[in-house]
Amino acid sequence: MAKPLVTDELWEVIGPLLPPIPPKPKGGRPRLDDHAALTGVLFVLKTGIPWEMLPQEMGCGSGMTCWRRLKEWREAGGCGVDSERRFWSASARRTRSTGSGRLWTRRACPPPGGQKTGPNPTDKGKSGSKRHVVVDRNGIPLAVIHTAANVHDSKALEEAVDAVSPIRKPLGRPRKRPKKLHADKGYDFPRCRKALRKRSITPRIARRGVESSERLGGHRWVVERTLSWLNRYRRPKVRYERRADIHQEAFLELGCALICWRYVQRFC
Repeated sequence: MAKPLVTDELWEVIGPLLPPIPPKPKGGRPRLDDHAALTGVLFVLKTGIPWEMLPQEMGCGSGMTCWRRLKEWREAGGCGVDSERRFWSASARRTRSTGSGRLWTRRACPPPGGQKTGPNPTDKGKSGSKRHVVVDRNGIPLAVIHTAANVHDSKALEEAVDAVSPIRKPLGRPRKRPKKLHADKGYDFPRCRKALRKRSITPRIARRGVESSERLGGHRWVVERTLSWLNRYRRPKVRYERRADIHQEAFLELGCALICWRYVQRFC
């Protein structure tokens, strides 16, 4: 028998974070259970199938029902914070994140169009987008942001660093930022180093024309491994969603949250 996509332990964490069921004073058809809708969303996330091809035998309703439920969760996040982000934060708080971070960029395959897309300078100007991922020393994702392919990596540094959620430590206040940050040569600009020092972060950025790319391997492989973990979820690997909030703020963040959850279940 196949392992359930939404286990009891996972539902105990993410269930209370979902928005309450809206009332239906005029009645109507019974609402699909949130547990079943989440199962359908995770099935699409992991397999990458189109929404309309969601198997009815799973009992998750139609694919469009699951899509609308995901959109509803995005728009009804409590206090401006969405359910996926709160689930990610709840999972990350259970880890003991180290004080060293890594920031890397990976371009995603383009959709026919949509939000946050632009001409890819490395692929003959084809429309595309890219994601910027911040991870800790163990490869646990701390933040992910999504930009158009023609946005330079260095312009996303401050937003990516500020997107890191507080990480609970055994003692003291929650850590909001790493003590030092490793990044590749795409961030080798004085403004990037200045922005990191302003946030009390020691910059460890490779210098163009000075340091060999081979020396970055000890730091690059940690992020590449995390990106490989994220690519196991087939839906965000190739961007099919035209809406940026569904692609980044739902699928990418939900994938990062599941990576944190898997780490918690295995090591904590």
